[in-house]
Amino acid sequence: MKESSSTERYMPMTSSTSGMIVNEADGVYCLTVQIVNVCFVRLSEKPGDWVLVDAGMPKSAEKIMDAAEELFGGNARPKAIILTHGHFDHVGAIIDLVERWQVPVYTHPLEMPFLTGQQDYPKPDASVEGGLVAKISPAFPHEGIDLGNHVQPLPEDGSVPHMEGWKWIHTPGHTPGHVSFFRESDRVLIAGDAFVTVKQESLYSVLTQEQEISGPPRYLTTDWDAARASVQKLEALQPDVAITGHGIPMAAAALRENLYMLVNKFDEIAVPDHGKYVDGER
Repeated sequence: MKESSSTERYMPMTSSTSGMIVNEADGVYCLTVQIVNVCFVRLSEKPGDWVLVDAGMPKSAEKIMDAAEELFGGNARPKAIILTHGHFDHVGAIIDLVERWQVPVYTHPLEMPFLTGQQDYPKPDASVEGGLVAKISPAFPHEGIDLGNHVQPLPEDGSVPHMEGWKWIHTPGHTPGHVSFFRESDRVLIAGDAFVTVKQESLYSVLTQEQEISGPPRYLTTDWDAARASVQKLEALQPDVAITGHGIPMAAAALRENLYMLVNKFDEIAVPDHGKYVDGER
């Protein structure tokens, strides 16, 4: 496995909810790591029968392992790590975690090039409007990482390894292989960055975690037509709980009303007025 700045460069950013673990649904726990959420999904009461969804910020492995031990006991080790996508704030600790836990990683096939050292993500776009985080986004790592043979593609049939009752849904736009996860039995959605519940471009909103429905983070979203279609796809599922990559989870009527509003006002709420990816550059 090969490190890059996406796993090695500590980013001194935080929010008011950093370090909090919240039980959002049956067996689903959300941990905020600085400015991003990771999920622990308990599969049964058997020791070690759980998975980690996403892998947080660079240099956060100890925080994630501490939370795992708090939830699942000493020397907690998951069945696998499942990724919504491979941006630095979702894979920051993954090399440290895989080396410690020796578990497989699963991602969408279109995300594999960014996780096997073949390709870097496009550079963040500081020209989008929305706040200070957008302006400083060129300082964020965009380099791919190389997980070697530890990373595998998700099954083509939509099932999620080890997560019985869940399915993965291709929700591109933010990245080509972005996926979300849905459990139909109780309509729980792990949305990644397909949409978020904080205005991620605004430093004030990130720090305070003021809840507000928003599209994917603007400065790293490269295909707005696909992003719009992905939000429409997720709204059609009528989720009862949504845990997003950034922001406080949203549920019940508030979630349904806000997702409906986002779908119907996507260009107004989500899409920047200008920016190199809005204007067609890839």
